Amino acid sequence: MSAPEAPGPEVVRRALEGGEVTVHGRIAGSSNATMLVTCELEGTAVMAVYKPERGERPLWDFPSGLWRREVAAYVLSESLGWGFVPLTLERADAPLGVGSLQLYVDEDGQSHYFTLRDEGRFEEALHRLAVFDVVANNADRKSGHVLLADGRLWAIDNGLSFHTQPKLRTVIWDFAGEPLTPEETGDLERLVGGGLPPALEDLLEPAECAALCQRVGRLLAAGRLPAPRDDDWRPYPWPLV
Repeated sequence: MSAPEAPGPEVVRRALEGGEVTVHGRIAGSSNATMLVTCELEGTAVMAVYKPERGERPLWDFPSGLWRREVAAYVLSESLGWGFVPLTLERADAPLGVGSLQLYVDEDGQSHYFTLRDEGRFEEALHRLAVFDVVANNADRKSGHVLLADGRLWAIDNGLSFHTQPKLRTVIWDFAGEPLTPEETGDLERLVGGGLPPALEDLLEPAECAALCQRVGRLLAAGRLPAPRDDDWRPYPWPLV
C-alpha cells in the first residue's frame, strides 16, 4: 500500500492559517516557550512549531513580540526568492494567544551547519544564507538552526533578528570577504528598489525597516560579505550548536 500524498502548499497554508491548533508539548531545549502543535482543517493535519508571545522571556535589547521577527524572516526570505525559512504565519487565536506558527521541518536529526559545510554540496546555498543573515541582522545563527530536509536547507529560529543596531552573531563566517554573486546582488537590488514589501513593514518598526535598507545598501556598496570586526563585538552565538 502506497503512502498517502503529502498535502500541497495551499492546503498546508490554509491549515496553519485557520486549522484547529492542538498543543502536544514543549520542545525540549528551547529558551522560550516553543510548542509542537498540530493544525487540523478539513481532515488535513499539519505539524507546526508555535511560539506564543506570552511564553517569551524578557530581553534587555529586544522588545517583546519576537514571534513577529520569526514571521518577518519568512517574509524576507520569500521576498528575496531564497526559500530558506519554513512557512511562518501569525495566529492570534492559538491556545496560548498571539504568536507565530511555523511549518514543522522533518529534518534528519544529524545535520547542522558544520556538517553541511563540510559536505561541500551546499556551498552555494550556505553562501546565500550568510547574505540573508547579514540583511536580517541575525543575532543568533547557531549551527543547529540550519537544517537539512528533503534534500534542501532550512533556516529556523530567526526571532533575534532585525534590530536597528549591528548585532550579527553567527557561525557562518566561512564566506567572510567573498564577493556577492550576481544573483544575490540582483535579488537584493529588487528587494529595496521599489520599497520593502508591505508585509515586512507591517511586522517591523519604521526604524527597523530603515536599518534593513541601510544594511542592504552597505552590502551592495561593498559587493562582498563582511568579516568580524576587530573590536569588543562578540561575533559568535553561544552555544555554537
